[in-house]
Amino acid sequence: MSREAATATKEPPAHPRDAAPSSREAATHARDAAPPREAPATPPRPPGPRSYRVVIADDHSVVRRGIRTVLESIPGVEVCAEAANGAEALYWVGRERPDLVVVDRTMPEKNGLEVTRLVREELPTTDVLILTMHFSEEVAREVVRCGARGYLLKSDADIELIHAVRHIQQHKPFLTGKLAMSMAASFVRDTGARNDPNNDQPLSARELEVVQLLATGKSNKEAAAMIGVSTRTVESHRNHIMRKMDFRSFSDLIRFAIRNNLIQA
Repeated sequence: MSREAATATKEPPAHPRDAAPSSREAATHARDAAPPREAPATPPRPPGPRSYRVVIADDHSVVRRGIRTVLESIPGVEVCAEAANGAEALYWVGRERPDLVVVDRTMPEKNGLEVTRLVREELPTTDVLILTMHFSEEVAREVVRCGARGYLLKSDADIELIHAVRHIQQHKPFLTGKLAMSMAASFVRDTGARNDPNNDQPLSARELEVVQLLATGKSNKEAAAMIGVSTRTVESHRNHIMRKMDFRSFSDLIRFAIRNNLIQA
């Protein structure tokens, strides 16, 4: 065999880079060829503030839609269910255990007052805001007696619903403006207040709120902190109330609160 033939059949010497892969390189290749492992789970983010959950109950879908739109415009408020009658309302309240039920007073299969009593019995931590088409002081008193935290006319809902929910979130009562005025005016008439020009002026919703807090034993400072005003403002409200209603003592103020169901006797 010629030298050229031998050279042609002879394998060229392997370059060090072309040598068999090392154990490290083999492991790397095997790892790259294997299917990718599942990525580690993303650690859960810390929970944010809890939503304030609301059930809406009204037998008119248009009304429910309007109420829902207003409620969902409030940061932190979540509408968790809607009901078209009292029985449905109680079902959703039992299932969702909401913070608040906004319920129409007149509904089929248990009206709003019945729903309120049952909700307050079964879930004392759930508040109720009753909506109604027509104002009646007698009905308003029954609303308060059955345990509702608030009472609002539907005609005022577009203006006062957000304000009412914010009050109730802080466990403070909310009375529709017409009710507050009527209750105060009735007291003035019934007690035969003197013909002072101020005495025929009914208390405002804020003044009624101050009356309730003071009558339940809150100090001026505590009442101020609860409604977000200065102690001096509460003192001013208190003095104005005493003059306007012709209260001669703090006992008169307490009797007014009991008479109007602002506190329990």
